[in-house]
Amino acid sequence: MRSVACSWSRPTGASRISFGGHLSSGFHRSHHLSSSLSFPSSGDASFLVSCSSTSGPSDHNDSSNRSYSRRWYNRLPRRRQADQMPTSRIARDWIDSDTSTVSEDSDRFTVVSYNILGDRNSSYHKDLYSNVSFPYLKWGYRKRLICEELIRLRPDIICMQEVDKYFDLFSMMEKAGYAGSYKRRTGDNIDGCAMFWKADRFRVLERENIEFSQFGMRDNVAQLSVLELRKSKSRRLLVGNIHVLYNPSRGDVKLGQIRSLCSKAHLLSKKWGDIPIVLGGDYNSLPQSPLYNFLASSELNIMKHDKRELSGQRNRLPNQVLETGSKPSNTITSISRCLSSSWTNEEIRLATGQENSYWAVHPLKLNSSYASVKGSTNTRDSIGEPLATSYHSKFLGTVDYLWYSDGIAPARVLDTLPIDVLCRTRGLPCQELGSDHLALVSEFFFEPNG
Repeated sequence: MRSVACSWSRPTGASRISFGGHLSSGFHRSHHLSSSLSFPSSGDASFLVSCSSTSGPSDHNDSSNRSYSRRWYNRLPRRRQADQMPTSRIARDWIDSDTSTVSEDSDRFTVVSYNILGDRNSSYHKDLYSNVSFPYLKWGYRKRLICEELIRLRPDIICMQEVDKYFDLFSMMEKAGYAGSYKRRTGDNIDGCAMFWKADRFRVLERENIEFSQFGMRDNVAQLSVLELRKSKSRRLLVGNIHVLYNPSRGDVKLGQIRSLCSKAHLLSKKWGDIPIVLGGDYNSLPQSPLYNFLASSELNIMKHDKRELSGQRNRLPNQVLETGSKPSNTITSISRCLSSSWTNEEIRLATGQENSYWAVHPLKLNSSYASVKGSTNTRDSIGEPLATSYHSKFLGTVDYLWYSDGIAPARVLDTLPIDVLCRTRGLPCQELGSDHLALVSEFFFEPNG
């Protein structure tokens, strides 16, 4: 057995995270064995996983956590040799907020949103990864990179999408002190959304899963969890996690899913005293698209837009993006183009939640954490969003976000990568990164009156 056991202390001032098993000066290695990961060097591994809809350490008086055990048998790849270890070509910098106020460490918490690329999807959609070496697509290799990256970041809360190997992840994250919950997509799909949180920092007060198929909006799902800081019971937080439908032609469904998530998050926040909200996820929508503007402004007149263009995802091949200088395509269509894709009564109902209204609205006042923290023009677009959070042979752009409400604010974010650095990988995942998406990471603090 090979055991990797480390802890990291947060530095003062600017810091940097390097990937592929190496740390730059931004984090300092200490000798305390606060968390450990053990990997067999080769051969087979058989282990027992105890889990539940809420997995990991929990309060004994929480009778809603029904647990069960399942034995998993998994052939693990051979341990990487020293010359196979990823180098630290890829590094990401922490960017502090200009408006960040001084707050106690106990009032700060870090949230990650991460589409980790489902194992089945990497196999079924091989055309998206034609430039990726086969070993870097194997789940055993990617799982280790993903978990090692998260252990280094030490976030308090993790929102994952496209998870089809939850118990593999849980067995590793539990050793690092996390509890977790999982919601699989409905229908014949095997992936879903997963949420992890530091069990020694947060307890779960309430959870709600959303199955959009119940509303006629495909098989996608979302999670909502009310979390409470263990050391400060007056500090509560609602965290949402969603993977919005990909299909660019079904803007009505995409809009309906986002609208429903916001509405349900609002109701749950109200139930617990208007607590602050963080919504992570893969929204399958580009910055400045109508769907993005809907999240930011709380309303959208659907009759001004072609439903096929609501997400802005069309024409995002890497070569097309590079030729236009990474600028998003114009998603505001002409009236004539809208008429060529008229909305049916059913599409209007799905999009707006009403049969006789052309306006989609949601009750939240949301801001994007990355757009709120000024970054470099090498990594950000004109409104402050990352230039790219996802990259494969048929797409280069931003679809992942961390939205937040009043009561909290971002203290800093882990900046994404410049386009030229991404392009040098020739496509994700790669030797250093375990997914075709980048993890979004934001440290928040509770505002004085939050």
